[in-house]
Amino acid sequence: MTSGVIDLRSDTVTRPTAAMLAAMSTAETGDDVYDEDPTVHALEERVAALLGHEAGLFTVTGSLANLLGIRSLVAPGQELLCEERAHAVRAELGAHAAWHGVTTRTWSDPRGHVDLDAVRRLMSPDAGPYLVSTTAVAVENTHNFAGGTVQPLETLRELRALVDPAGVRLHLDGARLWNAHVATGVALADYGRLFDTVSVCLSKGLGAPVGSVLVGSAAAVAEARVWRKRLGAGWRQAGVLAAAGLHALDHHVERLADDHAHARLIAEAVADADAGAVDPASVETNIVILDVGGRAAAVVESARAEGVLSGIVGPGLVRLTTHLDVSAADARRAAKVVATAVAS
Repeated sequence: MTSGVIDLRSDTVTRPTAAMLAAMSTAETGDDVYDEDPTVHALEERVAALLGHEAGLFTVTGSLANLLGIRSLVAPGQELLCEERAHAVRAELGAHAAWHGVTTRTWSDPRGHVDLDAVRRLMSPDAGPYLVSTTAVAVENTHNFAGGTVQPLETLRELRALVDPAGVRLHLDGARLWNAHVATGVALADYGRLFDTVSVCLSKGLGAPVGSVLVGSAAAVAEARVWRKRLGAGWRQAGVLAAAGLHALDHHVERLADDHAHARLIAEAVADADAGAVDPASVETNIVILDVGGRAAAVVESARAEGVLSGIVGPGLVRLTTHLDVSAADARRAAKVVATAVAS
């Protein structure tokens, strides 16, 4: 980090590299509301192909991509099922209910994983005229608030087999799907084809300044494009930003393994200081959740005083997120600072 501060609050804090800025400065652009931006087209087509879908839509945020994807699967007054800490129900300010009349029910899993028995128990696809009918299930991979955990591929396949006969559809919040892909070696399309709609983020681990992509069928994406405009989120010469996403796909995917190694390094240092705070074996990708109980605020403040930023994400829980702007030296320094703060 050039400022001397190591910012581990989120992987959204990354700044464009010089090479990415150069790509942005030479991007060919057009008016995307008129569907005429060639660089946006290239990004949408590439991401859709990577995920095994027909079409894509470039959006300003992952929350918007989720909003549009879930809206295409769940009508007003219908129900979405998801894990209780999923971003869609915890960190999108009730947007699905406020704008699209979507109701939700949730299951709880300590790792944020899909609980097939819970889905089977909760799912009510044809609830009649007095109860809410389930029309979709949302899955987050990796699961942010569970600590960057990866959804097992076989469980996702079993989920698809479970919901298909009921006519229930699937949305994947794949904001950090790139991390799951690098951590497991599972092809992006092997994840993507199991879902009706998928959102992926370019501005987290991949380091682009802005943007996510929603993919799905051509019909679903065409409808999402209309709703994007209806929500005031159409944009014009967005190719400047799409170029950053294309650069990130070319240069920043495989290096996510470095972020995963840095997260494990930090977890191991903290575990050496306080074995109860974190199990390093649970750190699968680039997110470390520390369970420090009533000391959470003190740990965050102590680390901040030493130039390491983190955040509280639940009662007693401190989150540290490694990313493109955190070098190996940064990770080692942060590990020492945080371990000392936890041990104090």
